[in-house]
Amino acid sequence: MTALAKGLARLVVIPAGAGMSRAVLERNLVVARRYWVSILSGFVEPVLYLFSLGIGLGSLVGQIPIGDGRVVGYAEFVAPALLAASAMNGAIYDSTFAVFWKIKYGKIYEAQLATPLGPRDVALGEVAWAQLRGGLYAAMFVAVMLLAGFLSSWWALLALPAAVVVGVAFAGAGMAATTFMKSWQDFDLVNLAILPMFLFSATFYPLSAYPEALQWVVRLTPLYHGVSLLRSLTLGTVGWALVGHLLYLVVMGVVGLLIAARRLERLLLT
Repeated sequence: MTALAKGLARLVVIPAGAGMSRAVLERNLVVARRYWVSILSGFVEPVLYLFSLGIGLGSLVGQIPIGDGRVVGYAEFVAPALLAASAMNGAIYDSTFAVFWKIKYGKIYEAQLATPLGPRDVALGEVAWAQLRGGLYAAMFVAVMLLAGFLSSWWALLALPAAVVVGVAFAGAGMAATTFMKSWQDFDLVNLAILPMFLFSATFYPLSAYPEALQWVVRLTPLYHGVSLLRSLTLGTVGWALVGHLLYLVVMGVVGLLIAARRLERLLLT
């Protein structure tokens, strides 16, 4: 398993100068063999939403306009949004609950920082692991979309890399937020943020269905940018707006990573 973990860790892109973070990623891969069933189970929820709402409710909703006179079935409209939610869910769990346990109870980071690893190595390794889990969920969900015939454009080839970017954004932000948490009760705030985003980020309805004032609130949420990015790629409605969505997610992930590294340094090295 250690050899397999090393091989998988080498497949993850690590920025130059942060190669030591692979050790953190390898450690998480080795530990994951003990709970791989629970990891895979996290992929099931978005698929159930897809078939219950997308296909079941879709028979009542009918077709959805996507611009340029085109319309698509409701299931095809919802599927990329659930892909973004799947990447978010996978990244959030390992960058919040798991990180909090390692800081407060497992003392994992204290042991790692006693080695040549630095706070940035630890933060980047954890974010890489979280986005790897989110990427795994996204890859399985893309396979479901392909089998169901929900990929209608060659641009959909970029859906998986784009979903990885969504995972990185939420992993960085999630880990940064976790370093400020004092107790398990604080995770109620995580659920308070994630659930409304899942329901109101143009996931199940077009943005135009919301009141105009609420549309501006929706546009500020990170999941909306992930949904818009993936929906445009899978439906082939590609435009310059995708650059803005992509930049939003990249900046969110990078800023989160930098804050997490700085906070780990303050918490564990001072």
